[in-house]
Amino acid sequence: MIAVLLAGAIGAAGLCAGAVLIRAALALHRAEKAFVSCRGAGLVGMGALVTGLTGLVPWWAPANPSAWITAGLAAAAACFVAGTSLLPGAASNWVVRLRRAYDGVGLGVSLAFAVYLIPAASRRPEAVPALLIAAGGIAVITVIVLRARPRPRAAAWCGAGTSLVMLCLAVLAFGAEGPPAATAGLGVVAGLSASAWGGSRRDLPRPPLEPRHPDQYLASYPLLAVPAAVGVIAAIWHLLAVEEFGAEAIVFGLVMVSVLVVRELLVVRDIRRYAGRLRVTEAHFRSLVTGATDLTLVLDERLTVQWQSPAAARLFGLRDQEVIGRGFRELIHPEDVADALAVIGSVLAGEPEGGPPVLVSARMRDGTAMWRETESTISDLRRVPEVAALVVHVRDVGERRHLERTLHRLSYLDQLTGLANRQALMRDLLALRRQPGRLGTLLVIDLHGLAEINDSRGREVGDAVLIEVARRLRALIGGEDVAARLGGDEFAVLTPDSSVPAYALATRIVTKLAEPYPLPGATVDLHTSVGLAELAGGADSDEVLRHADLARQRACQMGRDRVEWYDPDVEIQLHRRMELEQQLLGAAARGELDLVFQPVAGLVDGRPAGVEALLRWRHPELGPIPPKEVLPIAAALGMTAELDEWVLEEACRRLAGWSVGEEFWLSVNVGPRELLTARFPEQVGATLRRYGLAPDRLVVEVAENWIDEDVPAIVAALAGLRKLGVRAALDDFGSGQTSLSHLRRLPVDMLKLSPTLMSDRSVVDVVVSLGRRLGLDIVAKGLESERDIARATEAGCRYGQGFALGHPGPAERVEAYLDSHRGG
Repeated sequence: MIAVLLAGAIGAAGLCAGAVLIRAALALHRAEKAFVSCRGAGLVGMGALVTGLTGLVPWWAPANPSAWITAGLAAAAACFVAGTSLLPGAASNWVVRLRRAYDGVGLGVSLAFAVYLIPAASRRPEAVPALLIAAGGIAVITVIVLRARPRPRAAAWCGAGTSLVMLCLAVLAFGAEGPPAATAGLGVVAGLSASAWGGSRRDLPRPPLEPRHPDQYLASYPLLAVPAAVGVIAAIWHLLAVEEFGAEAIVFGLVMVSVLVVRELLVVRDIRRYAGRLRVTEAHFRSLVTGATDLTLVLDERLTVQWQSPAAARLFGLRDQEVIGRGFRELIHPEDVADALAVIGSVLAGEPEGGPPVLVSARMRDGTAMWRETESTISDLRRVPEVAALVVHVRDVGERRHLERTLHRLSYLDQLTGLANRQALMRDLLALRRQPGRLGTLLVIDLHGLAEINDSRGREVGDAVLIEVARRLRALIGGEDVAARLGGDEFAVLTPDSSVPAYALATRIVTKLAEPYPLPGATVDLHTSVGLAELAGGADSDEVLRHADLARQRACQMGRDRVEWYDPDVEIQLHRRMELEQQLLGAAARGELDLVFQPVAGLVDGRPAGVEALLRWRHPELGPIPPKEVLPIAAALGMTAELDEWVLEEACRRLAGWSVGEEFWLSVNVGPRELLTARFPEQVGATLRRYGLAPDRLVVEVAENWIDEDVPAIVAALAGLRKLGVRAALDDFGSGQTSLSHLRRLPVDMLKLSPTLMSDRSVVDVVVSLGRRLGLDIVAKGLESERDIARATEAGCRYGQGFALGHPGPAERVEAYLDSHRGG
C-alpha cells in the first residue's frame, strides 16, 4: 500500500512539474522575451515527466523494478543535464558547455569509481548502473552550476532539484524499502518541486552576458582537484577494507585517471594561453608607462615611495635609487610641503576609494636639483589588493604655466605700444582705490592730428608715431605711475600723486608730445588735450574714467594743448554742448536763427557808414546763445558753410529793404572753409543780383587768425571777390600773429583793429600810417566810451564800432537808428 501511494505521489509530482515547465517554455517561446531559454526549461520539464513515469514502476509491479528505475534515471539524467546547461547564465556557447560537461564527467567518473568500490554495491550489482548514472549526472550538473558566474538562481534551483531527484531515484533503484524508500520518494517530490519553481520563474533579472575574466576562470580550477581526491580516498578505503582490486575496478580506475590527466592537460593549456596574454598585457603596460608624459609613483600610508615608473629618468632625471624608499615630502619644495601634505592627509583620513582623485600643485625637485612646477593627481587604491597603496601621477606643467603667465601678461598689454591696455588700467585703478588713505589721479590724453597722418602718410607712419608717443610717456612718468593706451589715439596715465603733482605731470606731457616727430622722410606734429580726475571723486573705477574723459572733452572744446580738471560744471557744460549740437542742425528750418546788426559810424561826423551782421540763436528753452558758443559747435558739426550762407542771404535781404544811401555797406563774417570753396564767389554774386545790391555795398570779413592757415589760397579767394566788386576786410587785426608785410599781399579794403591793439598808441600809429599808404579804411573796434572814441580819432582811424556808437540790435531797431542819424 505504501509503495502504491509513493508511486502515485512521484508520478503526480513528475507530471505536474513537467507540465508547469513545458507550459512555461512554450509561453516564453511565444513571448520571445523570456528570461530563461525555452529549450532549457523544456528539457528539464521532459526530465520531470520521465521521472513521474519512472515513479509509477512499483504500481506496474514489473518483474525487475531496478532495471526500469535505472532506465528512467538514465533518460531523466540526460534531460536534466542538457536542460540545466541551457538555462540562462549556465554557459554562453557550446564550447563552454562541452568544456564544463567534460569537467563534470571527470568528477562523475571519480564519484562513480568511489561508488563502485562501496562494498554494499557489490551485494546489488543490478543497482550499480543507477548509482553510476546518478553520480555522473549530479557531478556534471554541480560543475555547471558552480562554474556559472554570477550564479543564476534558475540554474541553481534546477540543479539542486534535479540532483536530489537523481540521488533519490538511485536510492530507489538500490532496492530501498520501508522508511528509506518513503524518504527517497519524498526527496523526489521535493526535487521536482524545486526544479519546477526555479525553471518557471519570470521575475528574475536577465544575467549579464559579459565574458568572465581569465583570472576568475582559472581561480576555479583548484576546486576540480576534488575528483582526484575522491578517487584516491575511495581506492585507499577499498584497499584497506577488501585488500584486493578486481579487473573491473582496475579498468574503472584507469578510465578515471585518463579523464583526469586529459583535464589537467587542458588546464595546463589554458594556463599557458593565459600566461601569454599576461605577457602581452604586461608589454603593453610597460610601453604605456615608459612612453607616458606623467611620472607615476606608488606610496604607502607613510608616504614612502615604493615604486616609480620607468618614465622618471626620461621626464625628471630621477633614478630609482634616488627615489624608492625615500619620503614623498623630500621631493617637494619646502614652501609647498605644508599644502601638499594637507591634501594628502585629507585623502588618508577619508574613506578609501571614497571619491575621485585629488589634485596637488607643488614644485618638485628633479634629478638635476632644479625645482619644477608640477600637478599631481592622487588616487586612493588601498582597498585594491593588488595595489594597496596611494598612486600619484605627476605631470610637469612648467611650460604650461609659463604660457599661461605669458598669455595673462599679453591680455593686459597693448600689442603696438607695449603699454598697458584698458583692462590693465582698470585693474590697477581698482587696486589703487582700495588702498586706504591713498590719493591718486587719472589722466586721459587725446591726440589731435593722428587721423590726418594716417590718411596722408599711411598707417605705418601713424603706428610709428604712436610708438614714439608711448616712448615719451614712459620717459615722463614715475616708477609707480601706469601708462596705458585706451585705444586709437587715446592714452591714459594713472598716478598715485595728488592734484598738484598730477597737473604738473599733465603739463609736461602736453609739452613733450607737442614736440615734432622726426620720421624717415617726414616730420609731423601732434597736439593733445588732457583731462584729469581725482580717484576720490568717483564712486567706482568706471566713474573715475568717465570723469577724466569728460574733462578731456572739455579740454578739446577749449582748444589744443590744454589741460582741464573735472568738476561738476564741466559735465553740465558738456551736456549743454551735446544738447546744442543735436538742436543746431535744424535751427534754421525751425526759424530759431536771427541776425543783429551793429552800426559802424564815421568818427569825424558820427554818421552811420555801415553795419556788421552778427548771428544769433534764440533757443526756445535756453534763451539766446552767443556767437562764441554757436560758432565752435557749428565748426565741430561741419555746418559753418551752411550758417555763412544763411547769414549772407538774410543780411542782403535786410539791407535791400532799408532806405539808406548807396554808400551804406554791410559786412558779414565768413569762415575759411566757405571762403576757399570754388562756388563762394558765384554764390555771393547770385545773392547780390537777387536783391539788386551793388557789389561794393558788401564787405566780407575774414578773421586775422585764419590767414596763417593758407595765405596763398586766401589771397586767391579774396582776389576773386574783388573781381566781382565785393570789398574785403581783415577782422580783429592785432589779435593774431599776422605780419604787417602780409598787408601788401592781401587784397583787402578795410582793417578792423582789435580792441587789444588800441591800448598801444605807438603800434596803432604804425598800423594806421601803413593802412593809409595802402589805401585801406581803418575801423577801430570795441569803442565803449567817449574817451575811446577820442583816442581812435586822434590815431587817425576813419571809422569806429562799439557800444559807444551803437549796440547790436535787430533789423527793425537798426532801421530806426539809421533814420534818426540820417541827417546828423
